[in-house]
Amino acid sequence: MANLEEELQTRRTFAIISHPDAGKTTITEQMLLLGGVVREAGTVKGRKGNFAKSDWMEIEQKRGISVTSSVLQFDFDDKRINILDTPGHEDFSEDTYRTLMAVDSVIMVIDSAKGIEPQTKKLFEIVKERHIPIFTFFNKLDRDGREAFDLVDELESTLGIQAYPMNWPIGSGQILAGLYDLYHKQVEVYRPASNAERFLPLNEAGNDLAQANALQENPLWDEVRDEIELLQDAGNEFDEDAILRGELTPVFFGSALTNFGVETFLSTYMDYAPAPAPKKTATGTLVEPTDENFAGFVFKIQANMDPNHRDRIAFVRIVSGEFTRGMDVTLQRLNKKLRLSNVTQFMADSRENVQNAYPGDIIGVYDTGNFQIGDTIYAGKKAVEFEELPTFTPEMFMRVRAKNVLKQKSFHKGVTQLVQEGTIQMYTAWDSGEYILGAVGQLQFEVFQFRMENEYNTEVTLEPMGAKTARWVNAEQLDPRMASSRNLLVRDRNDAPVFLFENAFAERWFSDKYPDVELETKL
Repeated sequence: MANLEEELQTRRTFAIISHPDAGKTTITEQMLLLGGVVREAGTVKGRKGNFAKSDWMEIEQKRGISVTSSVLQFDFDDKRINILDTPGHEDFSEDTYRTLMAVDSVIMVIDSAKGIEPQTKKLFEIVKERHIPIFTFFNKLDRDGREAFDLVDELESTLGIQAYPMNWPIGSGQILAGLYDLYHKQVEVYRPASNAERFLPLNEAGNDLAQANALQENPLWDEVRDEIELLQDAGNEFDEDAILRGELTPVFFGSALTNFGVETFLSTYMDYAPAPAPKKTATGTLVEPTDENFAGFVFKIQANMDPNHRDRIAFVRIVSGEFTRGMDVTLQRLNKKLRLSNVTQFMADSRENVQNAYPGDIIGVYDTGNFQIGDTIYAGKKAVEFEELPTFTPEMFMRVRAKNVLKQKSFHKGVTQLVQEGTIQMYTAWDSGEYILGAVGQLQFEVFQFRMENEYNTEVTLEPMGAKTARWVNAEQLDPRMASSRNLLVRDRNDAPVFLFENAFAERWFSDKYPDVELETKL
């Protein structure tokens, strides 16, 4: 047990969230650089194939966006770090929301020129609801941005969380001179001369440099000292317990693109990021990470990470106990025994077989079709079922067909596997059996079409059906004659009946006509 306790204290598992284009993938790259995993950071818009390490999917590299969560593992400061790099685009929020169920803390990256953007706010609300500790990094300090006080004030007022600046910018953009590091009592100089110190110590009071330096002649120096004094007099108190409760966010400034302030941020984050926490079961009890029986849950399924083998991986967050290669577990939903022999850990698209793993770690289980998102696996005689993962009801629908009727086999295989990943939902028309796809946003359909062609060698046609409202109905109350052109009857992937209503009026009309039929927003 001592070994489990020791391993547990070295784990740090977190997600990075942001609005698209705030620099989330770039900061992830710099962390990998600091962890010695890569020799140079790729950029999302890299040339000659130098793409971001976490954007392994071909469509991500072509379009310069993240559309799926990546798992990245490396060691830093004697800690084993599991980063979950989430898609920033709002059409893929569901993937991000499920990923947030698998982490113990969150890093929120904000563009210092734009401040709080809609997707950041939406994701933050999920984090706050779950009381996950959150650390804020104001990025792109190398560009002209908004005043630091303005950004921190907006953070507090818009998101409703208290902020504690750990460092403070000395200028930005063309006049960026450095970071005034209150936590470490030093100044981090931006692009120092080759023979100059990168870090300049502050005096004991923390209100000036310990030794005379040319930086003190910069007009910005006196300004930032006044701002620091104001922060110390009127700012929030540093409170580690409030950070762990998700009520106070430590705030850092820097530039991921120029790797400025990222190392200081990461090492400070390691000081306060929590070790793996207990997780709730479906009945509301907690499974402690120190429980000697292995347990974990599937929060993501990904097909075709390896184009050469067309494999399928179930991503499992270990909640308790020790994983050992070849161990027997029970898949709770089916009460089915499985042997975990072929299990990997990740470095974006590369991976290696893992012999042992511990709470907080993310492992990839090769899947032949056993797993669904939200599944619990456990060892031992006592059954475990973790709480349900969030799902979204689709708002946009399209009919999908294979362009080439001779490719029906690969068409059906592709649709089935991509639907199992959970980023797009599939329905079949009640009478014809025709495939209908449901999604939260248009980009999901574009990614589906791209992947069908590139991963399954099958071109598809998508016929828009417009916005619909999906409502599940009890099979015992169903009469197929209730369907009409304004409320299409379909089956979901579990064969449960669903009505797709044209609009709110059509739904009200149906409820008035069939008052005894209960309509549900999800199964």
